[in-house]
Order: sequence, then structure tokens, then C-alpha cells
Amino acid sequence: MQFAFKNSCLPSFQTLYTYPENWRAFKAQIAAQYSGARLKVATSAPAFTFGQTNRTPAFLNNFPLGKVPAYQGDDGFCLFESNAIAHYLSNDTLRGSTPQAAAQVLQWVSFADSEIIPPASAWVFPTLGIMQFNKQATEQAKEDVKKFLAVLNQHLNTRTFLVGERVTLADITVACSMLWLYKQVLDPSFRQPYPNVTRWFVTCVNQPQFKAVLGEVKLCEKMAQFDAKKFAEMQPKKETPSKKEKGGKEAGKPQEKKEKKKEEKKEEKKPDPEEEMDDCDAVLAAEPKAKDPFAHLPKSAFVMDEFKRKYSNEDTLTVAIPHFWEHFDREGYSIWHSQYKYPEELTLTFKSCNLITGMFQRLDKLRKNAFASVILFGTNNDSSISGIWVFRGQELAFTLSGDWQIDYESYDWRKLDPNSEECKTMVKEYFAWEGDFKHVGKAFNQGKIFK
Repeated sequence: MQFAFKNSCLPSFQTLYTYPENWRAFKAQIAAQYSGARLKVATSAPAFTFGQTNRTPAFLNNFPLGKVPAYQGDDGFCLFESNAIAHYLSNDTLRGSTPQAAAQVLQWVSFADSEIIPPASAWVFPTLGIMQFNKQATEQAKEDVKKFLAVLNQHLNTRTFLVGERVTLADITVACSMLWLYKQVLDPSFRQPYPNVTRWFVTCVNQPQFKAVLGEVKLCEKMAQFDAKKFAEMQPKKETPSKKEKGGKEAGKPQEKKEKKKEEKKEEKKPDPEEEMDDCDAVLAAEPKAKDPFAHLPKSAFVMDEFKRKYSNEDTLTVAIPHFWEHFDREGYSIWHSQYKYPEELTLTFKSCNLITGMFQRLDKLRKNAFASVILFGTNNDSSISGIWVFRGQELAFTLSGDWQIDYESYDWRKLDPNSEECKTMVKEYFAWEGDFKHVGKAFNQGKIFK
């Protein structure tokens, strides 16, 4: 096939720019889990801030629409549009190993875009408060959802997956496109006529590669409804003129007022293209801001983002690590060593690596106040996982938020003395991914950076 190339041709390091929990980005992330592509997901400062970074001239030069997800390899190759990115990050099995299979994969990817996403958006978005409720549009959307569910149910009657006997990009794309339907509105009674679809969806989202990105997916128990109050809260607030503006000289010029109102209405009808954001971006980008779990700590002179920039863009041994020790705040931050408790349960190295990636995904909102290098040592059926973590404060950060407590109890944690030679050696070896690692007893296999 003309476009079937080996995944080994991909650049060593690749970056996916997006905001957290973007279902369109999930397609590329899951594809990378299957293919083994080394993908860095940039969702927060300093690497990427949605609504700011994607409006800069440098970003728009590579991605003219300013939309995410957006992909960039370390060789400078750039892609926008989520389906193209997911295809590029896939391997031959995901794309379809024969011309017929590849065409069928493309068929279902197109089906998701044309048949699933439009009615799913029309039905789900009002329940999330980002679109005004329209009864006629919602009822039509429900009928359209029933139509594509019937098609899928019939197709999956004798099949485990959409194309062939293994997961392909067809399954990844269709499942991600239906994610919000299953989470928000497809309650047990609505999905009851389509058991094959639900069986297939549950099978997909429980694959290790899916779970590493999505975490646990809970199916809807009660159909979400339009919340008028929530919708009103999410609308941009319009400025109201002050009393002074309403009275005085302006009161004597009713004609000027009318003309001014007409101009204002015209301006309202023509939003700045750079301010526009499609509905799918709005769904998850408009999350309410939660209370900062670190708000009780005093301000620190150590700028974590500055160190992360050094680590990402400059030499680790000669620039990043010296910068770290020169600016590290021993009172405001602490350094910890982690060791996975159950090495005897680690089998294939790619599955062990998925444990690390999954933990990182679930800790996404901790990134601003933490940095870690976690390494997989050894080979298949003889491996271990350990890492060095830097946290804001003097205690383990995981207890500060219920969202961060899923994985940490599977590790033993030991606080290190930043003045000790042991700590300095570990920081050097783990940050640089090279050294003797005498405390491990196994060879370096691969590493993951949390930043």
C-alpha cells in the first residue's frame, strides 16, 4: 500500500498539543499506545496553554487554524486534524494490514465523522451547558443516534471488532467519538436494543492501551438533561453601560444611541476568528476551575516551569541539572524515590510501560507542581519500575486530591535528603537516563518524563 510505512520511521520524540481530556486527542494517544510511538502530550504550561499558545504567531505558522490536537515531530514535521495524526502514529495493524482492511478502516473513520459526531454533539452538548437546548433538534439527534447504533449493532452481531480480529484505528476512532454519548446520555434503557454495540464499546475501553489514556470509563446510569442554569453560567457576560453613560449628554442624542446600538449589534454578529472555538473544543476546555490543592503553601522562589523549559530544550547534564540544583528550594519542595511494589507481576515490557503512562495520565492536573522521571529497568518477565519525583511542599502530594490517589499506593515512597550524595546521584541518573543505577541491579530499558 502506498501509505503503509513502518512505525520505526517515526521521529524519536513527538509532541501532541491539546487541552486535557480532549476526546479528539485520545485517538492519537491510544494509537501511540498500540504502536509504541514515543509521544509527549503537552496540555499545560510551559509547553502549552490552550487559548494562549495556540494563538501565537509561532504556533499559527505551523498550525494555521490554531486548533488542537496538533502534532509536531522533533524533525519539524507537523500535522493538524485528529484523524490524520492518529493515522500517522499508528502501525500497519491499526491502519489495516491489507488494501481491503485499510479501506474498511477508512470507511469507519469516515462513518464516525459523518454519522456519529453531528447527532452526538446536538444531543450531548446541551447537557454539558455549552449549547442552547432545542427540543426539535434534540429529538432528531436521538433518532439519528438510533440509526447509527442499529447499523453498528448489526455489523457487530458476528464480530468482536469493526475490522478483522484485532483492534484497529476504526475501533479507536468510533469508540472515542461515542465516548461522551456513553458517559452522558446512553442510559441502560436507551442502549438496551443495541447489546452488541455496548459489548464492543466496553471491550474496547477496557483494553490496556485504551485504559492507559481514558482511565476507567463509567457508563451513564441516568440520561443527562439540559440545565438552563448551567448554560446561563457558561455564557460570556455582556458589559452593561453605567448610569453616567445612560444619562447626561447621551440622553439628548437618541439618534446617536440608535446608531451606536446598531453598530454594537453588528460587532456582536462578527466574532473575532481567533476567538472562535468549535463546540468540541468548548466541551472540555470550559471546565470549572477547581481549588488549588497547594494554595495553603507559601510561595517558593523555585520556578518549576523555568526548570522544565531547561530540561525540555537544553542539554540535561550540562544545563538542566546544574540549573535545578542552583535554584532548588529545599524548604518549598521535596524529592522522593518511588519503587513499584509488585515487580513479580510485571510481564511484557510494553505492558509495564503502560502502567507508567496510565499513572501520568491520571495525574495530569498535578503537572504544574511536580516533575518526575520514571524508568522501566530489565526485560520481559524480569523488570522493575522506579523513579525520582519532585513535589511542591514537604509531603507526598497525592493525598491533597482524591483524583491523585489511584496509583500511588502501588509504590513504596522514600523521601530523599537533597543535601546527600545519594540524592544528587539519583537525580543525575534518573534525569539523564544514564549511569550505573547500582541500587537497581537491572539495565535501563526505557523512561517516561512527567512534566
